[in-house]
Amino acid sequence: MIDHCLLIRRLTLAILLTAGACGRPSSPQRLWKAGERQASLPSRMLWAWERPEDLRFIDPHRFGVALLAATLHLVGNDVRVRPRLQPISVPPECPTVAVIHIESDTRQRPLLNAALRRAVLRSILHQMKDTRAKALQIDFDARQSERTFYHDLLFDLRGSLPYSTGLAMTALASWCLDDDWLESLPVDEAIPMLFRMGADALTIRAALTAGANFRSPLCRQSWGVATDEPLPLILSGRRLYLFSSRPWSRMELARIMQRTEAQP
Repeated sequence: MIDHCLLIRRLTLAILLTAGACGRPSSPQRLWKAGERQASLPSRMLWAWERPEDLRFIDPHRFGVALLAATLHLVGNDVRVRPRLQPISVPPECPTVAVIHIESDTRQRPLLNAALRRAVLRSILHQMKDTRAKALQIDFDARQSERTFYHDLLFDLRGSLPYSTGLAMTALASWCLDDDWLESLPVDEAIPMLFRMGADALTIRAALTAGANFRSPLCRQSWGVATDEPLPLILSGRRLYLFSSRPWSRMELARIMQRTEAQP
């Protein structure tokens, strides 16, 4: 004689196990280790900001391009989107990263509420929709009062992007040295901006030259340097993001590569 209660319990358990296997949310942390999504990017990335750039001369097996895709200006409860207006040309097979620059209005401060965060998220995802970029990079010099907003936005982005798409951020050097707020962020790399550092420049460069390392592991994978400033002692294994205040050229690229390769 069939025990109907036992049969129902077994069927219920089977359904729950199947649903769990098929519908269980896969967290990015379980699928990917920090930096793994970025591993396919070249060790040298050229930043291309809002100006005409013809980068068809670069070797796409050695160099990638992190190109400014849009600037988001936060005003009150509004997001004003300025997409890239200047042309850029790269080799068809060149790995690219889409950079979104975020800035806060200084006269009408952003409200930093959930509605604004959703609007920023929608704007970024719209800019990513038609791109072939391997990763998204957020450039936002968030003030102390904006960190919670930025933290939540990055989690929103990580949950909305495909798991295979890298998520990176630029970071003030002071964030990497003195703060621990980066540790909770769901990003694959935080790129210390080792140029235009202001009053802390000499101290930070001296510390790095003496062999010091950044406190945050997220800041130890890649560094951002400029062609027109002294270079820190670049440790092996770092991906370099290269910034030029002038349009890129063969000569400009050769000059900065010679400087980086001449280091001991």
